[in-house]
Amino acid sequence: MRRLYIGHLCFRSNTAPPAPLAPWSIRMHEMPRESPYPLVSIDEALGLILSHAAPLDIEEVDALTADGRVLAETICSPEAVPDGPRAAMDGYALRAADGLAERHVVAEVTAGNTPDLVIGPAMAARIMTGAPMPTGADAMIPVEFTEERDGVLRVQRAVQPGDYVHMPGQDIARGAVVLEQGALLGPPEVALLAALGLTRARVYRRPRVAVLSTGDEIVEPGTPRPPGSVRDSNRYALLAAAREAGCAPRSLGIVRDDLAAQRGAVLRGLEQADVLITTGGASMGTRDLIKTILAEIGTIHFGRVAFKPGKPTTFATVGEKLIFGLPGYPVSSLVSFEVFARPALRALQGDARPLRPRARVTLAAPVRPAPDRPEYQRIVVRWADGRLLATTTGAQGSSRLLSLRGANGLLIVPPGNHEYPAGAELEAMLTGPLL
Repeated sequence: MRRLYIGHLCFRSNTAPPAPLAPWSIRMHEMPRESPYPLVSIDEALGLILSHAAPLDIEEVDALTADGRVLAETICSPEAVPDGPRAAMDGYALRAADGLAERHVVAEVTAGNTPDLVIGPAMAARIMTGAPMPTGADAMIPVEFTEERDGVLRVQRAVQPGDYVHMPGQDIARGAVVLEQGALLGPPEVALLAALGLTRARVYRRPRVAVLSTGDEIVEPGTPRPPGSVRDSNRYALLAAAREAGCAPRSLGIVRDDLAAQRGAVLRGLEQADVLITTGGASMGTRDLIKTILAEIGTIHFGRVAFKPGKPTTFATVGEKLIFGLPGYPVSSLVSFEVFARPALRALQGDARPLRPRARVTLAAPVRPAPDRPEYQRIVVRWADGRLLATTTGAQGSSRLLSLRGANGLLIVPPGNHEYPAGAELEAMLTGPLL
C-alpha cells in the first residue's frame, strides 16, 4: 500500500497517487484539523534520531591542528615518557648514599644534552629542570636546599634514591592507552599527540550541513524589507549553531512557497550535504510544504513532538541522509536544533557523548509550566551560595529572540497547572559556560 501526504492530506492507494494539488488551492475549511502524524515524546524522538546517526566515514588529518575533532581510533603510547630519568627541578644530581657529606661539583647538565660523565662518591653535578640524570646519580636536591662555594656543594638535608627525579615511564608507560576512540580532541589531547611525536590522526569526518529557509515572507537581512515580510534570522542562526557543533555548514538561501521550487531546493541540499535542515513550512498551513515533500522522497520518522517550543519539528531520512524540518519561529527553530538536531550532528562525528550535559538547578523566581507538554525555557545559570541558580530570560514567546540572548541553559519544565515556586529544583540542559 502506497502512502502519500499532500498538503498534510494522507492518501493510501495501491495504484499511482493522484496528481499533486497545490496546497494553497485547498480552502481552510477543507484542511484537516489535526495532523496525521502522532505526537511522540522527546525521548522517543531522540531515540529515533540517534538510531539513524551513525558516525560518518574516517579521514586522516594533521593531529596538531585537529582540535574539535573526534578520534576514530584508540591511541597507545609508542614510547615511555620520560624515556629516561630526568631532573624534576633545578638543583644538583648526586648519590643519596653520601648523606650530608660535602660533594665536589664536577659538571653542569642542561636540558637537551646527554651527559657523558659518571657521578661517583662525594661528587655532584649542577642540573637543570628536565635534564637527563647522569650515570651514577640516583637522586637530586633542589637548589634552595643547598649552598655551593668554590666548587664545593653543601646540602641542608639528606635525600633518598629517586627524590626529585622523574623516572622512566612515570608520566606515560610505553604501550599505555592515552586516547580512546570517540575522544574529543582539545588542547590537552593535542599536547599529548605532540609529546608522543604523533603528527597524524584518524578522525571522523565533519558532517556537511545544508540550511534552507522557506517562505514567501522571508527576505535577506541586508535587503529592503517590504511590509509584511521578515528578515531571515533563522538560517544564519542555524548556520552558526552548526559551526559551533563542529560541522561544515552551507547555505541554500531562501525558497518561496512553491512545491516544485521547494522540492528542487531540498534535492539540491541532499546532493551537497549529509544533513539538511529546513526552517519554516513544517506546520499545518496551506503553504506548509516540507512534510509533503519529505513524505514523497523519503521516510518521515516523526512529524510532531510533545515539546514546547517546537511541536511541528520533523525528522526524516532519504537513504542515509538526515533531514530536520524545524519550525519557522526563531526561538522554536534554535531550541529545536539544540534538543534534536545537535545531538545527531555530534553523533555523526563519532562523539561518544552527543547530548548536552544536564544538572539540577534551583529556581530564582517562580516558573509557570505549559499545561500539555514539557517546555524548554531559556535560562541564565550561575553558581551562587553553593548551588546552581537559574533565572529565566523573561517572556518565553516563540518569536522573542531576546529570550535566547545570554542564555546558557534550557530549563526542562514538566507540564502541569501549578507553577513551580522560587527555590524549587528542576533539571536543566546546560548549553554554555556558567556565569
